[in-house]
Amino acid sequence: MRIATVVASLAMLPMEALAAADGRYHGPGMMWDGGWGMMLFGPLMMIIFIGAIVVLVVLAIRWLGSSGHFPAGPGGPPARTPLDILKERLAKGEIDVAEFEERRRALGE
Repeated sequence: MRIATVVASLAMLPMEALAAADGRYHGPGMMWDGGWGMMLFGPLMMIIFIGAIVVLVVLAIRWLGSSGHFPAGPGGPPARTPLDILKERLAKGEIDVAEFEERRRALGE
């Protein structure tokens, strides 16, 4: 029983050491010496942190969308049609006019 009393009194020593002369407790905690400013600072930082994550996700999606990994959406550049590719090949000289006409008919355009 004596050991339990000694352990309990030793456990209470830090509490007495942290007590101030005016009776206020100045120990480690959330709002001591910070007042209302610290209470508003936490949620503000959380909003800024979540906003930064959202901005990074949006930028990553826009970057992936513009690099050609995904088809263009309604706001992006129009996708190339097979006829556009065929016209490019004719302009580069890869195919002649006869082959161009034959493939255009095969495409149904």
